[in-house]
Amino acid sequence: MGKHILMTGATGMIGKKLLRSLLEKGHTVAILSRKMVNIKEVKVYLWDVKKSSIDPNCLLGVDTIIHLAGENIASKKWTEARKKEIIDSRVLSAELLYKTIKIQQAPVKTFISAAALGYYGDTGEEIVTEESPNGTGFLANCCRQWEAAADAGLAMGIRVVKWRLGFILAPNEGALKAMDQPIRYFVGSGLGSGKQWVSWVHIDDVLEMFSHSVENQSYTGAYNAAAPHPASNLSLSKEIAKQLHRPIWPINVPAFALKIILGELSEIVLSSNYASAQKLLDTGFKFKYPQLSAALSDIYKDSISES
Repeated sequence: MGKHILMTGATGMIGKKLLRSLLEKGHTVAILSRKMVNIKEVKVYLWDVKKSSIDPNCLLGVDTIIHLAGENIASKKWTEARKKEIIDSRVLSAELLYKTIKIQQAPVKTFISAAALGYYGDTGEEIVTEESPNGTGFLANCCRQWEAAADAGLAMGIRVVKWRLGFILAPNEGALKAMDQPIRYFVGSGLGSGKQWVSWVHIDDVLEMFSHSVENQSYTGAYNAAAPHPASNLSLSKEIAKQLHRPIWPINVPAFALKIILGELSEIVLSSNYASAQKLLDTGFKFKYPQLSAALSDIYKDSISES
């Protein structure tokens, strides 16, 4: 039986693909947007998180919320003002949704939120599970507040699922696009030591994770959204270069140089996360792309002729 879903962040990298996937699976989907857009088969409602305004009709008949909205973490340097924007966009939006649920007494049963592996901070060689402690640094602090805002639904009897997303492999979008650009132009190399672990995941598997948690009531709490076989930063760079038929420079970009160029934002590329996928595997979830080479081969299958 199809769900009646309200989605935020539907125009982002995950959102626009997940929207189509959910519709194809027979679910009814409405979205919240800051501006009116026309999307086939989808009702669009307006909200403004900064002004704490929302169309109350957005919750009519809704039993499931998928909350993906949030400022792009890597689009600008992390000034104090920018860090506040990043956190507020996630926390205040969740608070507004729950406030509206209470006021409307809406029959929402499930709240599924994006989260991130940044929750754990830089964990070096340690394998982290969903039971591992919250780390230190801006990303860890952001993720802690982000997840706490989602968990507010527990007191309302709502099932809450939080997907701690890893490094998403998607064609021509997101972090992978930023990483493969220097490789395409023959200046690719490892970053920092190159030994830091990157817990990656193919976008198709991400879509299935969200779909499974919509349809399966046994999903609850946090899940590491990462494939079972993480790669080092240098190994990932080399595999991308292999797919693009490009060389990799033998000298890595030093960590101090990245810190000078990116400031605190360098935390994203220098932190090491080896995330266990066991909790997800124990649900019976089957990864379409458990191995990096096959995942990247799929991502770049349409661009090889252009290289």
